[in-house]
Order: sequence, then C-alpha cells, then structure tokens
Amino acid sequence: MIEKIRNIANTEDKKRLLSNFFSLSVLQGFTYVLPLLTLPYLVRTLGVETFGLVMFAQSFIMFFNILVDYGFALSATREISIHRNDKNKVTEIFSAVMTIKVMLILFSLLILSVIVLSFDKFSANLELYYLTFLWVIGQALFPIWYFQGLEKMKYITIVNIISKLIFTIAIFIFIHQKNDYLLVPILNGLGIIIGSLFSFWIIYKHFDQPFKLQKVDTLMIYFKESSQFFLSRVSVSIYTSANAFVLGLFTNTTMVGYYSIAEKLYMALQGFYAPIVQVLYPYVAKEKNIKLFKKIFTFVISINTFGIFILYFIGGIIFDILFTQGIGKESLEVFHILLIAALVVVPTILIGYPFLGALGFSNEANRSVIFGSFVHLLGLLILVIFHQISIYSVASMVVLTEIFVFSYRIIKIRSNKLW
Repeated sequence: MIEKIRNIANTEDKKRLLSNFFSLSVLQGFTYVLPLLTLPYLVRTLGVETFGLVMFAQSFIMFFNILVDYGFALSATREISIHRNDKNKVTEIFSAVMTIKVMLILFSLLILSVIVLSFDKFSANLELYYLTFLWVIGQALFPIWYFQGLEKMKYITIVNIISKLIFTIAIFIFIHQKNDYLLVPILNGLGIIIGSLFSFWIIYKHFDQPFKLQKVDTLMIYFKESSQFFLSRVSVSIYTSANAFVLGLFTNTTMVGYYSIAEKLYMALQGFYAPIVQVLYPYVAKEKNIKLFKKIFTFVISINTFGIFILYFIGGIIFDILFTQGIGKESLEVFHILLIAALVVVPTILIGYPFLGALGFSNEANRSVIFGSFVHLLGLLILVIFHQISIYSVASMVVLTEIFVFSYRIIKIRSNKLW
C-alpha cells in the first residue's frame, strides 16, 4: 500500500503523507491487534456471560465518550490543519477544545451518576460503570486531533504504543479468574490516561504549546462549530456501539458476549484502513487534491474486497484457533454477516469526511449518518416490536444501514459533480 501511494504523490506530499501514514498504521495496528490478543484470553478467563457484561458496560459508556469528544476529533483536526502556521490561533484552538472537553467530562459524570443510581440494571454493577468511565476521561484528554492537524503523528505514536503495550501485558499478569473482571476497565482506563499525560508533556516540551484561558464567547464559537460533527458521531454510534447495548437490554449478557466477539474482529478490520482516512482528511482539507484521493480510493477498495473474500473462507479457521470453548459458531455466523457490511463501510468512510467533509460538504456527510441512524433505530424498533431481536438480526441491520449511508453519499457526490 505504501508503494502505491509512493507512485501517485508528488515529492513534497509523498514525504508528509508517508510519514503520517506509517505512524498511524503502527498506531492503529497496536490499537486493534493488542485487544485481539487479549480477546480470547478474556473470553476464556471471564466466561462469555461476564465478558458480555464488561462489553455491555463499554457500549453504554461509549455514549459518554462520544459526548465528551463532541466531534472535535474532526472539527479540531481540520482547524489545526488549516491554521497550523498561526501559533496564536493554534493556541486558541488547543486551549478552547481542552477546556470544553473538561467541562463535558464533568457533565457526563453527572449524567452517569443519575442513571446508574436510578435503575437496578445499572446499580447492580455500579463499580463496573464508574471504572469503565476512566476510559472516557482518558479518551477525552488524549489530544490526537492536535497531532493529526499538525501532521506530526510520530510523536503520539510512540507514547500510545508504549502505554497500550504495558497495560495489555498487565491483563495477562493480573486477570486470572472471573472475579477479576473489574480489572479490565481499570487497566484499560489507566493505560489511556497515562498515555494522555505523556502526550501533554510532548506538546509542552517539543511544540512549546501553552494553554491559555479563553473567553466564554470563544468557547461557544468552537462548541457550536463542532455541533454538526457531534451529531454525526452520535448517529454513527447508534448503528455501531449501540448494538451491543440494545442486545444487553433485550436479551442477556451472553448474547452480548457472542456479538461483541464478532464485532471486535469487524472493527479491527475497519481499523486497518483508519490510518488512510486520518491522513487523507487533513491533507485533502488543505490541498484539495482530488486526483490523488481518487487513485488511493480505487486501490484501497480493491485491497478491501480481496481481503474480505479471503476472510470469509478462513474465518472458521481463525475462530477455531482463537476460541476453544465451543463459542465460535454463533460469533462466526455474526462475523460473516458483518463482513458484508465491511464491503460497504470502507468506501463509505473514505467518501465521507476525507472527501465530502474535506471539500466543504461536511453537512452532506453528517446528514448521511444522521438519516442512517434513524433507519437503524427504526429497524431495531421493528425487531423489538415483533420480538425478533437477536445477534443475527442486529448484525443484518448494520448491513442495511451501511448500504443506506453509502447510497446517500454517492447521490450527494454525483449531484454536486465532485467526482
């Protein structure tokens, strides 16, 4: 893939794109490969039911993670990229975004407390939800958007890899039985929080980036500008992370466990292409190089299609290797359904923010997932009404929703004559 990009970019662009692509590839590799290494171990050690409970807590807390991010992963990346040569403006963006994030952390913690203390389903495992919230704090403080906007990903890559590696090893060291399940959110949360603290040290030490208190009016400007991105992120979460949550509400944690196993592999497959998306977004936003984007797009789709074809036939072998408790059958069937979604989701993501959003059509990209979330919610509601909620029907709804979002974006690209 690197060689292909090398042949289609000019010298200056090539150097910057390849550097960031390499850094993000390594980062994403560790982000998704390390959890896959612990996945079979956790399923065996905790059991499917307890593992499903931990995954249910993560899917619930994911909503707070999206609230605290508030779309800044997209909006702040774009703003930093555009104004990277203006030191005062970058300071304003950095300070405003971090201030808003801290306020959103406190607001989210208040909402979490109200929910877990008000409903028996949550209060029965109160410690689990509060400990899982550590992940929200770490993700909120981790300023990956700052490094993406400056296209200086090599710095954050080193910190992220070291922290993830240490706390992944810690899972094997400290978790030995079902009763150790609370250590899962503790180790995951501490890993990213410590990584965040190191990243701030890098920002201060290597980029001489100060933090300055901003006026309320300035905070409101950035808050409002990121609202459209926040809505799209919420919408995406409805037909991704929310699925395990819905299964937990209407079935049981064992079903959540089966579904989560397949979903984690599916998300890892998407994560393989995330570096390309993250590199292209700030680049296209600044350079508007559609010709380069189209060539990369064609190559990536070819690789994705071939890879899914291979995975479909060797998926059974992979599950037999990873899992030895007879749980592979249910999860494998869900994984096969999600592979169909993967055929659509990769081109959908590429023509979203790295293309529509970067070219000034972020409203179209946002509306596609907002409308898609309505389609997904309607489908889930119908399944609930007719008592058809299952790991298979929910996975099928993911496929239908991704097809809808892809079709909507294609229509907008054609109507605006962008291709």
